[in-house]
Amino acid sequence: MPLVEYPVRHVVIDSERDGQRVDNFLLGQFKGVPKSFVYRILRRGEVRANGKRIKPEYRLAAGDELRLPPVRIEEAPVIAPSENLDIVRRLAESVIYETPEMLVINKPAGVAVHGGSGVDYGVIEALRSGRGDLKYLELVHRLDRDTSGCLMIAKKRSALRCLHEQLRLKTMHKHYWALVHGRWPSKVTVVNEPLLKNVLKSGERFVRVDRNGKPSCTDFEVIKDFENASLVMASPRTGRTHQIRVHCAFKHHPIVMDEKYGDREMDSFFARSGLRRMFLHARTIVFSDPGTGKQTTVDAPLDEHLQSFLDRLGARNSGDCGNDSEGSSESKGKEF
Repeated sequence: MPLVEYPVRHVVIDSERDGQRVDNFLLGQFKGVPKSFVYRILRRGEVRANGKRIKPEYRLAAGDELRLPPVRIEEAPVIAPSENLDIVRRLAESVIYETPEMLVINKPAGVAVHGGSGVDYGVIEALRSGRGDLKYLELVHRLDRDTSGCLMIAKKRSALRCLHEQLRLKTMHKHYWALVHGRWPSKVTVVNEPLLKNVLKSGERFVRVDRNGKPSCTDFEVIKDFENASLVMASPRTGRTHQIRVHCAFKHHPIVMDEKYGDREMDSFFARSGLRRMFLHARTIVFSDPGTGKQTTVDAPLDEHLQSFLDRLGARNSGDCGNDSEGSSESKGKEF
């Protein structure tokens, strides 16, 4: 691979980078370097802000002048590995909303949102490979690898800050569709149980209801009852790891085909019926568009596999799951 030499540089931070951590900024400046390299040059004081040493957690401010040290690294070509070309193609076709500030994709199940933890290629890497015209792409939020649906990506630092502020103020509304075991009780409209996250020695995350956990609340609404399952809309008021999955399992109605929190014996029926993945889909997201300020609703249809499975399952009630009337009712948004 060719060597790339970066001379000493002095960079003035603009408003788009205001508030960004310096370690994340440096990873963007020195493409392909490991995080350990960034932390090493920060620890040695080779990176300075306004003439002073800074730590990795330092937040950049508009107008800061950064001194970047000379660096010589091997430059890897920005080409998607052949085995990942299909991911790049699928994501290019999955964009359901795009403006100069941001985009929303209907993320396919089975694709991680980013590389790491045993996954070397995810949504953000694939988009950066396939959208070379975009200099800035950052995840606004995350979805589990096996969850499909609405995923927001910022194309500008200012948009990322705006959308993060909406998440913080709870003015952004997310609605998920989940197929759960058994008939969900119509009287159970809210699950308000604290969640505690544990990281196992293997690095795997496992979450449980625990009084010492963080406050966590999810609204539930039954969309349709089936003979041995319910399709519910889950609207999280908080954004905890695996929140919907754990709250469903706590109420003894785990999400169908959830390998971590579900019931494998009960799942075997649905597996024999042709369901190959966890039935959890981020159906709708309601937010204020960073560019126009207008209230915006983006709806991600179920993929062909989930929709055809619902069609085969056969509803006890009349009507068609996933029709326009249901989509319009759930896209009104809820406070969370």
